[in-house]
Amino acid sequence: MAFSAAIVLAAGEGTRMKSADPKVLHTLAGKTFLNRVIDAIRALDPEVLSVVVHYQAERVAAAAKSYDEDVTIVNQDDVPGTGRAVQCAMDQLSRGGELNGSVLIAASDMPLLDTETLRSLMDFHANSGNSATVLTTILDDPTGYGRIIRDSEGHVLRIVEQKDANSSELAVREVNTSVYVFDAHVLAQAIAGLDDDNAQGEFYLTDALEKAKEFGGVGAYAAPDALAVQGVNDRVQLARLAKAHNRRVCERWMRDGVTILDPDTTWIEDDVQLAQDVTVLPGSFLQGNTVVASGAVVGPYTTLIDAVIDADAHVERSRVQGTHIGRAANIGPWTYLRPGNDLGEETKAGAFVEMKKAHIDRGTKVPHLSYVGDAHIGEHTNIGGGTITANYDGVNKHHTEIGSNVHVGAGNMFVAPVVVGDGATTGAGSVIRHEVAENTAVYSENTQHVIEGWQPPTKD
Repeated sequence: MAFSAAIVLAAGEGTRMKSADPKVLHTLAGKTFLNRVIDAIRALDPEVLSVVVHYQAERVAAAAKSYDEDVTIVNQDDVPGTGRAVQCAMDQLSRGGELNGSVLIAASDMPLLDTETLRSLMDFHANSGNSATVLTTILDDPTGYGRIIRDSEGHVLRIVEQKDANSSELAVREVNTSVYVFDAHVLAQAIAGLDDDNAQGEFYLTDALEKAKEFGGVGAYAAPDALAVQGVNDRVQLARLAKAHNRRVCERWMRDGVTILDPDTTWIEDDVQLAQDVTVLPGSFLQGNTVVASGAVVGPYTTLIDAVIDADAHVERSRVQGTHIGRAANIGPWTYLRPGNDLGEETKAGAFVEMKKAHIDRGTKVPHLSYVGDAHIGEHTNIGGGTITANYDGVNKHHTEIGSNVHVGAGNMFVAPVVVGDGATTGAGSVIRHEVAENTAVYSENTQHVIEGWQPPTKD
């Protein structure tokens, strides 16, 4: 059966998140809920992928388009409910002609929903001959979820929302995950007669299952992994889900040959890549598209964001973003590497060093208390403590070029644009404003004045 369309429900506010942001734009492991759900569905290649928006519609729609430029945006009107969202979507999608095949419907507040679970659901639906199939799971604590009510033979009778359930129905632990597959022609007819005669005064999509039974069976596929189908209603649930997911991520990397001393304090996002024999020490956060090569040591207490760390490098107690760190480099402690840096092999950026758009060649050391921005430093140069490249004139940024085998004294200031040749030496406390030739020494003459018997003025 053709996969005609997928409908992602992203219209709700998510009031229990207590946030100015729509719930679907909250993040787990570096990606928004909506991004994760769209990615999981897009991998199944539906003919059309639509996202239904309402609360902060422009913002949610813009986010959806940024994740997948081919998504179709559907605006839900002020009539509330998931049933109404699907009515709006089907109305818009059917304008291009009648849909044939299956339609997948998924809530967007399920950040760990994965492609394999969805593929299994789609296969189950296609092989069962049912007109509709609901994805379910079993929870120890089903509070807040709609309950799956079955007959004595196990067929789905109905789904009862928490606020509409009686005491026996509340005791059921099999819950609706808010993911469904309908035959397209069945869905079109099943949503036509929805009403808001319920405790919430909303159009429930679950009521469409009652109508679907007139056209064939309504089945239920139990997801094998309850974590993959858990929704997020508040920040407490988000924290629990993020912790459980991160534990799995850490365990997977450990089984692949990465040493993680304390998974409880180590956070690794999904797109991070770690080689065998990497060591990650406690308190470390690895984010974005970070890549760490074999033998590197990260941490303790280090944040890597879109960083590339080559083999045998050590990054300790530092924040590194958008930076390449070469083999056997030594970074930290308390180093801040802003985006755009490229540090070569066996380099050093030490304590309280900040860099931005700095290119540091092999063997060069910036040991401590320095700022290097918009600069290139050649090989085997040593930068004295307290050195600053003054790259900003208040309007424009300017470049500093320091050659190889240069010895920079403590407390230097390079006023860009400026060039220092290979083999040069600069004296402590120098302010370098003009080009320094190769193999020369330069210093600033600062006259020291002494006032004998000086006493600071006193207040009257």
